[in-house]
Amino acid sequence: MLATAEALATLLSAASPIAGTESIPTLEALNRVLAADVTSPLDVPPMNTSSMDGYAIRTADLTTQGNSRLPVSQRIPAGHAPEPLKPGTAARIFTGATVPPGADAIVMQEQTEAAGAEVTILHSPQPGEWITAQGADIRSGSVILPAGTRLTPQALGLAASVGCAELVVRQRVKVAVFFTGDELTMPGEPLKPGAIYNSNRFTLRGLLEKLGCEVTDYGIVVDKLDATRATLREAAEAHDLILTCGGVSVGEEDHVKPAVEAEGRLAMWQIAMKPGKPLAFGAVRRAAQRGEAAESASASALASDSAETFFIGLPGNPVSSFATFLLFVRPFILSLAGVQTVAPRALSLRADFTQSKADRRNEFLRARINPAGGLDLFPNQSSAVLTSTVWGDGLIDNPPNHAISAGETVRFIPFSELLN
Repeated sequence: MLATAEALATLLSAASPIAGTESIPTLEALNRVLAADVTSPLDVPPMNTSSMDGYAIRTADLTTQGNSRLPVSQRIPAGHAPEPLKPGTAARIFTGATVPPGADAIVMQEQTEAAGAEVTILHSPQPGEWITAQGADIRSGSVILPAGTRLTPQALGLAASVGCAELVVRQRVKVAVFFTGDELTMPGEPLKPGAIYNSNRFTLRGLLEKLGCEVTDYGIVVDKLDATRATLREAAEAHDLILTCGGVSVGEEDHVKPAVEAEGRLAMWQIAMKPGKPLAFGAVRRAAQRGEAAESASASALASDSAETFFIGLPGNPVSSFATFLLFVRPFILSLAGVQTVAPRALSLRADFTQSKADRRNEFLRARINPAGGLDLFPNQSSAVLTSTVWGDGLIDNPPNHAISAGETVRFIPFSELLN
């Protein structure tokens, strides 16, 4: 079995950004990945602006004792072009409005007393006070969003602030997904003896859609080798990745592994992690390559051209498929999408529990942050207990052969890092 770090490195070494870009409206670009740098064509703000409601003045016009009384020569709302400030006068100005030429400070209205057409200045400001200088945020010609940025709401706002109506983004990653197991039943259908509801379909579809993938769902495929092979062949033709759930272990009814070996090749199978040991990675040949013998290439050569489609097979237990998706599939898909940084940020937090039994595999324990800032452990860490994924805030990354004592510091990966 591969160590988790080695397994992740194997996947990421094979992933390079998919070809194809498109220009789309900035309003529709949430969660898409930039294919080109966004360079600002202007300064932001494009002029000196007031950061307070108050009065624009020349500091040289004020008496050294303060309490200067000045006539108000103009009123400047935001969005209006001001006249140059006449010497010995003040201009009524509002937040975001352009500072008139000649003014070098803003006195906020709380430090003034207005009376008719005049204002008394009760404060002696320093030059530049409450003025946001032209280009204070962004300089013309600077790169504000580099290629490979996954566009958040605030990134869209930043692009809009320099006038970008459209953005050049990578094509969406196309993922085919299907589920194996004759015991699986869809919610809404009668639950026969020995059957279970297919929760994985809902979890994995949601995770894929949250990543912005273009998803083709082939549903539940019967536990037969020929049916599994046929679905793999169809899915390989128009997708960047085939994702399956279940059937990757070594049982007589586990047909995904032999089906992939017949239709393509496996570069990796089984990871030293708990939950989630039976995770498979490889590629499925497309029509142009069928009939040819599978090559014994390294993982880095997988799906290097249009002759193959990447394949990842997840275990069927619901927590195992959830955890392996977050830790392996998510960074792989983000890499295909062209994202530059795919590793989640981890926190160092105190364990407020004891787990005396160590496992030889790298454990990922469901836990949540308690009001005292420490971590509580979900009492049942079985790979079948989906409740733990809703109860928890994230995963404790516990090294192999390591027992946890209350009070020690552990590595915690929040779901907020893994689900975005």
